Amino acid sequence: KTFVGTSENALYIQIWTALIAMLLIKFLQFKSKISWSLSNLIAFLRWNLFTYRNLWEWIDKPFETKPIVPESVQYPLPFKGFGQHRL
Repeated sequence: KTFVGTSENALYIQIWTALIAMLLIKFLQFKSKISWSLSNLIAFLRWNLFTYRNLWEWIDKPFETKPIVPESVQYPLPFKGFGQHRL
């Protein structure tokens, strides 16, 4: 692959970030009760990246664990007669 930055410090940061990411993924693979292949685990993580799930339940039962839907916190706007402005 290619590097984003060209300075020595940018290269070190990118290499360390990649190593830490691989370490975390290998730890998930080790702790899982399912024998994930590394490519499948990465694909499933990428697919579920923006859903909120309990990671330890999901890693063992990826097809049974439903995403946790947070409560909607939307407040009504106090407009009276919206769209009926008189000049």
